[in-house]
Amino acid sequence: MIYFVSDIHLGAGGDAVARRTERAFCRWLDTIAEDATALYLLGDIFDFWFEYRRVVPQGFVRVLGRLADMADRGVRVVFYVGNHDMWCYDYLERECGIEVVFAPRVESVQGKKLHLAHGDNMNIQGQWLLRLMNTAFRSKVLRVVFSWLIHPDLFLRFGDWWSGKSRKSHKHKDGRMSVDRLDCLVEYAREHKRVCGDVEAYIFGHMHLPHRHTDADLDVLFMSSWSGRKATYITMDADSNLELKTFDIDETISGVAE
Repeated sequence: MIYFVSDIHLGAGGDAVARRTERAFCRWLDTIAEDATALYLLGDIFDFWFEYRRVVPQGFVRVLGRLADMADRGVRVVFYVGNHDMWCYDYLERECGIEVVFAPRVESVQGKKLHLAHGDNMNIQGQWLLRLMNTAFRSKVLRVVFSWLIHPDLFLRFGDWWSGKSRKSHKHKDGRMSVDRLDCLVEYAREHKRVCGDVEAYIFGHMHLPHRHTDADLDVLFMSSWSGRKATYITMDADSNLELKTFDIDETISGVAE
């Protein structure tokens, strides 16, 4: 079985919430360990990850240990970075055996062509401020400047604050997510398929709203965040069928009703 998951946001919400989230994700990893042949982590696994050359954020050892164990047992673990955890060097690959991917790409998974991406920085041509921010955040020059000039404690404190603001931007004004917010990525997929017509499905995270959009020959799947009472992930079985599935989180980790 092949699994896809995104938007765990490990470390978000204060110590108590962060511990609950990590425990829940570890339980999920334990449940899939028996039959997983590949695990795709489609971004924002960490709420904020800024990796210095010799310093990485503290915490997450239970998750990293389980991922490393899966990789050691021959499970392919692939991490597509998201907008919260794009600042990686080689720690996850070197220490945990995780393949790190820095840009969207099309993969042939069990003979099925999938377009895989976190979902940020896509179809934002008219949003000049967001484009400017994305360019700055992805600048290797600025990253080196930050890592040399700013102490890790200060930068990680800033990152925690910024990540909290970013998560809140996903919520609708009434506290719920609106499916209309998925339109930009659906349109991206439609245009991409028009140009590259052999892609059979598109899988995204980022928007924190589980949904499957199908029309004509277009199939676009979205996964949830792990901030509610249930988490939605995706499986691919031996016949290459994709399915949205839910995982019950025993403890409410955000207080937000579905």
